[in-house]
Amino acid sequence: MRFIKIFLAIFVALFCLFYATQNVWNLSAGHWFVGHMASMEGHEAYPAHFGPPVTSPAMVWVMFSIIIALEYLAGLLAAKGAWDMWLARGDSAERFNHAKAYALIACGVGMIIWFGIFHALGGAYFQMWQIEAGRGPTIDSAHFSLQMGMIFLVLNSSDS
Repeated sequence: MRFIKIFLAIFVALFCLFYATQNVWNLSAGHWFVGHMASMEGHEAYPAHFGPPVTSPAMVWVMFSIIIALEYLAGLLAAKGAWDMWLARGDSAERFNHAKAYALIACGVGMIIWFGIFHALGGAYFQMWQIEAGRGPTIDSAHFSLQMGMIFLVLNSSDS
């Protein structure tokens, strides 16, 4: 089980780092996407909004930068957690359980990104599910947040 947990942390790191890097490599497309979702344009199912859209290009850059920064943070935390678990793989259960801390935090940050940002804010507030460009990311981010939650539970299970 320890090796499975180490590899899960490695894959969380790669997952988050790959997504962050893809966002950097596709900076203008990502900025367009975040701006399009934040503008709340094209909403026909629920056309009225209780809060304002975000249309400031500077604010859209801030929003997109936060997403990228959190993805990199989660990736680096998971990598640190995987390394700590690797170093503790032959140690006592207490030491190995303690070594999982950064990987667990990484999964928590992942849930903040893909549930908090993409669902609570993007889905519920900005209603991104209403437009074609937002439907796929809404579904995918649900999968990602569930994956992060499941990996969190596996990692958090006690080792003997």
